[in-house]
Amino acid sequence: MISIDDIYDKDLNFLIGSGASSGLLPTLQLQMRTGDGDGRYTLEELATEFEQHDADRRRLVSLFMHYYSSCIRPAELLTLQKATESEQGATAIRNYRMFLSTVLGMMGRRRGLDRRCNLFTTNYDGCLPLVADQLIQEGNVDFVLNDGARGFTKRILQARNFGSYLCQSGVLGRYQSSIPQVNLIHLHGSVYWNKAGTGIEVSYDTSHRRDLLDDEVVQNAWPFFATLNNPEAVLADLPPAGLNDGILKKFWDAYERMPIVNPTKWKFKETVYEEHYYQMLRLLSYELEKRNAVLITFGFSFADEHIFNLVMRSLSNPGLQVYICCYSASGCVAMQEKFKGHRNVKCLALDDGPMDFTAFNEKVLVWPEGLPSASTGAAPPAAAPSVPAPPADNSDLF
Repeated sequence: MISIDDIYDKDLNFLIGSGASSGLLPTLQLQMRTGDGDGRYTLEELATEFEQHDADRRRLVSLFMHYYSSCIRPAELLTLQKATESEQGATAIRNYRMFLSTVLGMMGRRRGLDRRCNLFTTNYDGCLPLVADQLIQEGNVDFVLNDGARGFTKRILQARNFGSYLCQSGVLGRYQSSIPQVNLIHLHGSVYWNKAGTGIEVSYDTSHRRDLLDDEVVQNAWPFFATLNNPEAVLADLPPAGLNDGILKKFWDAYERMPIVNPTKWKFKETVYEEHYYQMLRLLSYELEKRNAVLITFGFSFADEHIFNLVMRSLSNPGLQVYICCYSASGCVAMQEKFKGHRNVKCLALDDGPMDFTAFNEKVLVWPEGLPSASTGAAPPAAAPSVPAPPADNSDLF
């Protein structure tokens, strides 16, 4: 449904939401009914409702305890071995692998030195770095996953690093070629971030992270957690979490120091993280203003008003083409309503079932017939040739 032949040589951007990690990590969707037919609360809807009433403060903090224990903490402890212990987890990792391989294959077809694309994500997890590490260790494909961090004993995140790329040259400097690169840009933070003075340190070793909830707290809050995931329950059925104010305050103080955007006000509580957040939004805006920009979204609901408004403003660029991949036909109708009047937006849905990550990889972003997919381990098609080196006094590519 998206022709790779039409987009591989454009300024390519992806926007990936929690739907991509479905089956491995929970999304923001809860099971508790809104009371309107088959409607279900999302975490942000329920949190926003609780925020409006001071009396619901304890339930608000308890709700984020559930979010932390079911989504954030598992993301901190995620490894490929743990992920693939279940069939759903193995499927999710396989889909990330297929997606990343397809993207790298597209970069490999480009001619010239700039063989980069941008992968913006609102997910906190490390699925992409873990899969990228696995692909590199296998040695079948050479590429760079640029997370924006530089350093040795401490890797510090800086927005300017997304503008660089790695270039290889021959022994005598007679030719240069670039390595395919994917810029991984976390719009809502990452479980791998830590505040380091006035900067952000990126470290993929999370073994030292302490759990913000001990077993006793989880056990006491379990009736509250279980009701949130009960498809027969409504808001009136939600019991108190059974936790005193001291426990709630201790958790909330620690939670607010985490480098993530809360799914209500969509803001960081820490100035260092918030500054980087807005830098990344500006980067997304800049990329969508380019002459031949393409944006493909998957697993993203556009509930984040900052991102939604940014994309809407960018649609005035006549050279921008946006593909919004929707899980269902009804979701597609809703997206068409959101973006009505914009001819450079295509909302896509499948006729024969939901568009999960597997269907996206197998039916939507698919290699043209007769060309090998990079996910098979074959070399990317039509790899870009080496490019003659520029003059010595103009050779700095960074």
